[in-house]
Amino acid sequence: MPTPSVFARKWSRRSKAFAGLAVVSGAAAFALVDGYAARLEALRPLTGEPVPVVVAAQDLARGTPVEESSLRVELVPAGFAPPGRIATTAAAAGRALVSDVAEGEAITRTRLAVAGGPVASLVPAGLRAFPILVGSPAGTVRAGDRVDVLATFGGPRPYTETVASGLEVLTIVEPESGAFAAGGPAGASLVLLVGPEIAEELAYAVAFADLSVAIAPPDP
Repeated sequence: MPTPSVFARKWSRRSKAFAGLAVVSGAAAFALVDGYAARLEALRPLTGEPVPVVVAAQDLARGTPVEESSLRVELVPAGFAPPGRIATTAAAAGRALVSDVAEGEAITRTRLAVAGGPVASLVPAGLRAFPILVGSPAGTVRAGDRVDVLATFGGPRPYTETVASGLEVLTIVEPESGAFAAGGPAGASLVLLVGPEIAEELAYAVAFADLSVAIAPPDP
């Protein structure tokens, strides 16, 4: 007597229940996805069509010249695109950043420095970049730190006074290998953001005093 085919066997009540549940689950999933797509389509007039937005492909530091390899383009609904968005990586390449940017953050026009040199392009309107030569050990001061500038005047009665407080370090220029300043090895130059009046006071101190800096605590 031939063996009945497995397809000819009758399904048990439990098998029929599982099969019915699978069909219902599949229909529910399709309805859910279809409903989501319908809602997205209904919201399209509000959110707008997708537009290209350039974002950072990695963490980028302030003052860094942007390279195309460090950027990527993402499509974002126009209603959620940031103001001043940039659409192509080529439009941002070669420009310096005026603030730190985390991976995935949008690169906007306000995040990029205006045309100019690597230092001048980072100076906000109304301020000046003033370099001072100090003997601080390498690594003790970083861009973004705030420092107090102290001047020690010589003469019969030497004294020290604070010329300016809480100045932001814009960047640091390390000496060239083997470079020497008067009296010994050259130290790093701190480029500070200052107002015009503070720049005059610092210029006087540079001419008649030895300068040093005290590092202020970070802003709370």
